[in-house]
Amino acid sequence: MKRENLQVYFIMGTQNITNREPLKVLEEALQAGVTIFQLREKGDGALHGAAYEGFAIECQKLCQKYDVPFIVNDDIELAIKLGADGVHIGQEDMSVGEVREKIGDRILGISVHNMEELQVALTHKADYVGIGPIFATKSKADAKTPAGTSFLQQVSHQYPELPIVAIGGITKQNGTEPIQAGADGVAVISAICESENINETVAVFKDLTN
Repeated sequence: MKRENLQVYFIMGTQNITNREPLKVLEEALQAGVTIFQLREKGDGALHGAAYEGFAIECQKLCQKYDVPFIVNDDIELAIKLGADGVHIGQEDMSVGEVREKIGDRILGISVHNMEELQVALTHKADYVGIGPIFATKSKADAKTPAGTSFLQQVSHQYPELPIVAIGGITKQNGTEPIQAGADGVAVISAICESENINETVAVFKDLTN
């Protein structure tokens, strides 16, 4: 896992797109230069069963076309079935040890919110950690209270070798803050899904981390 892969981390599911074709949004984002993609198909209106798997396959094909890692959120079985590049799990999902055992040497990303969770992630050789929500976010109904950048800064300082992506309410306007605090990149949903000019949006995020 290269740190630069985390630079502009795009997360999307069909439920995040209201007035466009989700696969077109993904391809535009890939063309614009997002560096990693996570399929997060959750919440109201999310796809299930064959439709979900079919959509995941199309997303994976696009990622392969642009040589961008394809990560699946939470669904370990699907990730293994499709041969995804990796998985991202939260704290409410399967135990970290169990996930690492199942996925072998695929990329493992873990959301962490405190030092205890971080230690578990390090023990099971997480390839990167997601820290947030940095700011208030509307993309997750169950999002925790915004944490700001203090924990991110602490982790970056104590574990300089650990790749970190910041998540939660990050926009073109506030994205500099988590990068200055030590994040290698920013993970965004709304900022790209709702952008009227994806090319320009991704370019702004890339500039933050260069």
